[in-house]
Amino acid sequence: MHEKISEAEHAVMEALWEQSPLTAADVAERLAAGRGWSIQTVKTLLSRLLAKEIIAAEQDGRRFLYRPLVGRDVYVAGESGKLLDRLFGGRLSPLVAQLAKQDRLSADDIAEIEALLKELKA
Repeated sequence: MHEKISEAEHAVMEALWEQSPLTAADVAERLAAGRGWSIQTVKTLLSRLLAKEIIAAEQDGRRFLYRPLVGRDVYVAGESGKLLDRLFGGRLSPLVAQLAKQDRLSADDIAEIEALLKELKA
């Protein structure tokens, strides 16, 4: 991903990743329960994402349909890589150790990590 997106922009992206294309009104409706944003706020966020070339818009009559240009998996990979580089020198084990020290890893998390590691070894 070229540019960093804000937490608010990320909420819009989650709506678009879940289903697209969507109109601004559709996005606002999906975010209304958790955020209570006006349609104008959503349109501002969509404009920012358009300017960053993270989404595209296609005119459909008097409205625009928005869709992501960056897949969620690509975004997550980029952001997680940046996090590892910035905070842990690009290494995963210090991140896992930090989470374990803070009791942030459940038994299910540990089982999933172990299964992933076994899969990678195979």
